[in-house]
Amino acid sequence: MSTLPAPAIGDRTLFPTLRPLVYANHAGIAVPSARVLAAATTVHEDYAARGFEAFPTWIAQRRRLKEKLARLVGAVPDAIALTQNTTRGLVNLALCFPWTRGDRVLLFRGEFPANVTPWQRAAELFGLDVVFEDADTFRTDPEAAFDALARALDRGIRLVAVSAVEFQTGFRMPVRTIAARCHERGAQVAVDAVQACGVVPIDMAADGIDYLSCGSHKWLMSLEGCGFVACAPEHAAALRPNVAGWLGHEDGLKFLFEGPGHLRTDRPIRKTIDFMEDGNSNTAGFAALEAAVDTLHELGVPAIHAHVNRWNDAVEAALLERGFTSARATDAAGRSGSLCVLPPAGVDGVGLHRALVKRGLACAVPDGYLRLSPHWPNALSELDTALGIIDEALGALA
Repeated sequence: MSTLPAPAIGDRTLFPTLRPLVYANHAGIAVPSARVLAAATTVHEDYAARGFEAFPTWIAQRRRLKEKLARLVGAVPDAIALTQNTTRGLVNLALCFPWTRGDRVLLFRGEFPANVTPWQRAAELFGLDVVFEDADTFRTDPEAAFDALARALDRGIRLVAVSAVEFQTGFRMPVRTIAARCHERGAQVAVDAVQACGVVPIDMAADGIDYLSCGSHKWLMSLEGCGFVACAPEHAAALRPNVAGWLGHEDGLKFLFEGPGHLRTDRPIRKTIDFMEDGNSNTAGFAALEAAVDTLHELGVPAIHAHVNRWNDAVEAALLERGFTSARATDAAGRSGSLCVLPPAGVDGVGLHRALVKRGLACAVPDGYLRLSPHWPNALSELDTALGIIDEALGALA
């Protein structure tokens, strides 16, 4: 991996096999760099060479990864657990939160189901009341949104579950303000960060985020099948270990390495959130994620965010001229990495999406919006190509 070139913003050298002319679908599934692929290959080669003897090496790697993730999101390494994906982290939180029957949880209409379904299932299991407000009102009428939030909080809410960025509009939710309002009224906040982490600066401590879950295959630019969940350190001990497995015990590995007398199932479950790391998991994925996070630290998330929004600025202006309607926030504080637009009147969005992908512009069409989500490898010089593809696709549909 040391022979690979250093990453540079606006340079896709580390993606030599990428086929689309313009890849703008990192909010869907990101393209792993040669660095990420090399890290995963190293794990497989190590196991192929050493078998079980490689296991301690990669168990130790997880601590290093947690330290880097903690630095990325303003958390504490001991308050991070590695998981399979965003949904698994949210499911674990929903099942392990210290609920009392009758507690109320506030969810948002329009959210990606990963941040709705787990809380609904917890409500069914633990006898909770579910309250819904509209997520998109924070974009279209923030005063009304905060008024609605205040009314809900005044009626008593135990936890608010919200996405850092809304998947279909790309709107960056005012999480810090939401968290402050919640804490004033005794509520906690759980954040789905998968559409933010890696392109939008996040600081759990400064933002007042109590719980956070994120997968690695979008803006973190790693592989599918791994992620992490984090909490504010003061909350870890109160979580109930309802999902703990054999690795959740204190000193749970001793019986494998330190001789007889250590095989016990009466060891206490750890009081740190990593009791959620239940058994053998995606070792190659965690190594790949470390390589991806290293790249983000090298480039800097603020610099990535600025670059991506320069790309989006230019494309948004051109699309508005062509009759598209943009859902992007006019205030820079509400902007993420995604540019989401509605097609011109009379243009079928699904048909347009197919035409764009066919011509080499990778993008997505979530819930009726055309979503363009560039990342650090996208060069500003590719804008002419992107717009040319859009014009050609529009012409083919006319």
